[in-house]
Amino acid sequence: PQHMVDTLEREWCETFGHKHALGVSSGTAALAIAMAALDVGPGDEVLIPGYLWVSCVSAVVRSGAIPRLVDIDETFCIDPADLERKIGPNTRAVLCVHMSGAPGRIDEIAALCKARGLHLIEDCAQAAGASSGGKSVGRFGDIAIFSFQLNKNMTSGDGGLMVCEDDALFRRIVALHDLGYARTPAGRLDTSDEACQLWGMGARMSELAGAMALAQMRKLPAITGAMRSSKWRIREALADLKKLRLRVIPDPAGDTGPFLLMILPSPELADRFVAAVRAEGISGPEGSLACLTMREWGLHWYSNIPSLVHKRSNAHDGFPWTHPSNAFAESYSYGFGQLPVCDDLHQRGAILTIASTLSEKDERDIATAIRKVADAILR
Repeated sequence: PQHMVDTLEREWCETFGHKHALGVSSGTAALAIAMAALDVGPGDEVLIPGYLWVSCVSAVVRSGAIPRLVDIDETFCIDPADLERKIGPNTRAVLCVHMSGAPGRIDEIAALCKARGLHLIEDCAQAAGASSGGKSVGRFGDIAIFSFQLNKNMTSGDGGLMVCEDDALFRRIVALHDLGYARTPAGRLDTSDEACQLWGMGARMSELAGAMALAQMRKLPAITGAMRSSKWRIREALADLKKLRLRVIPDPAGDTGPFLLMILPSPELADRFVAAVRAEGISGPEGSLACLTMREWGLHWYSNIPSLVHKRSNAHDGFPWTHPSNAFAESYSYGFGQLPVCDDLHQRGAILTIASTLSEKDERDIATAIRKVADAILR
């Protein structure tokens, strides 16, 4: 098939209101391209939330910059107050991650970045189709990335997308995702543009992935609509449970719904609660990650990423931690205990996956099981 990726890019812009979109091989590649497009490197720090995915940290470290941790709030996204406290003389960019399907306080974060002259990258990997105040995610920052890996709201098996509103910046993004150079309208490499004589990453999306992503994108409103409706019906059925707190979602209409995030009174009760809910049959197939304590959520937490905690490097000289321009970050630590709210939610949280295919009976069964367990152990 030809022009599948072109069609995906065009329809994505038409659907979500972006000026430019570019299909890429993965969300991980997209994050690395974003760092390079914004000229992030040694001597810079990028502010990142403590609840994220390992690819977010990887992109910063491989750019030669230093990741600096920012706390989250009960939206499970960046806390704007802690973000403002963490901005320093070396801060160059903020990577805002719309975790688990819903944006946090993105308006405040975007306004703060604008006021302080910082680049804003939106990681929308888990939030395709989400919005805040009627505005699609990815339209608040300089660059946004999406992932179409298997577990996302829409999938092409693997693959991703980048969006951007600025013409010159998008030209850099296109060059970087390819061979380091822009292309002529005929598709030939253009080596004459001095602003686009770069080092490319070979991260083009294949036409087969593009065809699959295009078909999924056209179904995205139905997928997210089903997950959101199911989740909020379940939330409504649990609304009177005083000891079971649910994630704060500033704009419910913009939530995509793939996860129900819960906060228990203590780590011990979180363990007992999840074990009991699974025992009630709300567990998914064998080996599934359908119902978990947040501590079981692996590389989604900064303190669970060994290469970050121990400042590992891909290079024998310890780059970027050892780079002279990064001496400002010598005292930065990444082990558990750096972010009080994040650490607390990590210890006391629970997560339930919401499928796009739940029947009303499934929703009732989930709500009934959670209510039964809550009544028994959260008295």
